[in-house]
Amino acid sequence: MPSVPPPSASAPLPTAAPDSPAPVIEPGTDDLPPWQLWTAPAAILGGFAIGLVGTIVVGIVAAASGGSLTHPTAGVSLLEDLVFDLSFVVAAIYLAALRRATPADFGFRLIPWKLGVGAFVLAAVSYYVVTDIYASLVHLHGTDKLPSELGVSKSTLALVGAAVFVCVIAPICEEFFFRGFIFGGLRHWKINFAGRDLGTLFAAIVTGILFGLAHTGSASSQYLIPLGFLGFVLCVVRWRTRSLYPCMALHSVNNSLALGINQLHWNALEIFGLIASSLVLIASITVPLAQRTAVRVT
Repeated sequence: MPSVPPPSASAPLPTAAPDSPAPVIEPGTDDLPPWQLWTAPAAILGGFAIGLVGTIVVGIVAAASGGSLTHPTAGVSLLEDLVFDLSFVVAAIYLAALRRATPADFGFRLIPWKLGVGAFVLAAVSYYVVTDIYASLVHLHGTDKLPSELGVSKSTLALVGAAVFVCVIAPICEEFFFRGFIFGGLRHWKINFAGRDLGTLFAAIVTGILFGLAHTGSASSQYLIPLGFLGFVLCVVRWRTRSLYPCMALHSVNNSLALGINQLHWNALEIFGLIASSLVLIASITVPLAQRTAVRVT
């Protein structure tokens, strides 16, 4: 890929002009992003460093205001989690901006609804079938810890804040970082085996492992393997559709089901409302970033 002079670090990611023709991605073509392999570990280290400093600052400010460093309130915990997630987004945007990346490079592409729905359904069925098999083999039990730490049972305000974070913000940030940035960067690693390039498969496996490990502090250890598999499946969806939207949708639906069933014990109608409202919020935030890209996939 030809070298491109880096712009200012603060330069925003450009979007397509309203009257520009929609670029077309033909079947079999590649959509490797302009950032290189080395940016993947750099973004992980940079995001972790920024997030660590950010959460420490939040904790210190909360303590100075009369809070506790060892037992933060639900609001402080929510803010710390938000700062930590956004730190990785900031690191990814900075490194991508150095190569003049566009939102489409991350996967912000509007695709045919049949392609998106089909990929969503196949990925969901694959994930839940494999997870059920895994659960029966290892006697999986228990629930994730994150919603409880955010005080969903203490107040309506805490419940709303946790729901927005878990079902809207986390799917956007994590899909942007893992499927949008890390997966793309790792795909630059060419791995030839029997005359075939397995770089994309390798990138999906590594990204899935990283995605599972990223939930070490918010999910029980027995859930890390299913989460890693979910991360792998979402990479396949991102590669096959060349879009982040089905990934964010499945991520949000999975989190909504986990929150509504495991933590809140809501009925089907309430859970459906949570899923629908979360998807509407995600669309309202991210669709403006999308370029009019015609994606034709066989």
